[in-house]
Amino acid sequence: MQALDFEPQYFVYEEIRPRVARITINRPEVRNAINTPAHKEWSDILDHAAADDDVWLMVITGVGRQAFCAGRDLKHLSMIRQSDEAAQAADRELMDQVTRLIERFDYPKPLIAQVNGVALGGGFEVAMACDLVVAADHAQFGLTEPLRGLYAGGGGVHRLPRQIPMKLAMEYLLTARTMSAQRALELGIVNDVVPYDELEAATDRLIDDILRCAPLSIQATKQAAMRGLDMPLGEAFHHPYPAVARLMASEDVKEGPRAFAEKREPNWQGR
Repeated sequence: MQALDFEPQYFVYEEIRPRVARITINRPEVRNAINTPAHKEWSDILDHAAADDDVWLMVITGVGRQAFCAGRDLKHLSMIRQSDEAAQAADRELMDQVTRLIERFDYPKPLIAQVNGVALGGGFEVAMACDLVVAADHAQFGLTEPLRGLYAGGGGVHRLPRQIPMKLAMEYLLTARTMSAQRALELGIVNDVVPYDELEAATDRLIDDILRCAPLSIQATKQAAMRGLDMPLGEAFHHPYPAVARLMASEDVKEGPRAFAEKREPNWQGR
């Protein structure tokens, strides 16, 4: 895994096993809420990981057991809004350089949200933007922005009705209620709920199964599944997906059948 060319202040970026990177939100003093400088740092890390061929999948979590991510740092937001125009302009200029995870609709690599505590507002939006979610049994999820005069504009108002039945989505959107991890599992937002002490093991089980597969196959599968959602079925079936073309031109597409014929485990290269 390639090292970052900067020292992160708000996150820990590390290789937790070969081919697997983890991004840990490291702002426990604000329940891992995200301010504008943190958004910029996170965006840079995501760009770096996407371009690193040694990273096949990523885990996103928060430090501690209290919070995965409490969403936007409202103290920072309040401070900026009460600042002079120059400070507000500087904050806007920095935010203009950011592509947040919640708006990366075509991120190429699998993302696993390891929800270690509350996931509120933007934190819930991050979890919904990931491909898989493993949650500790004490975790809570909610789009609580209306309680602060805001709205879930980071994708929450759009993703939640696409991931659970409409009436239930509107109930959570219009009341700003939170849901338990078990309820999120029942609704299909979460893949697995375990005690906090078993969170790593549950995440590892998913990682193990993903790493058994060819990484370019996984990227092609993800791209086709996600892009195809916006197309009629017939169009999605015949659409030329770039990740599929890359897969079909790779060495790994030959390695799989060859390993099967030779009765051995495949040696994936990601190329």
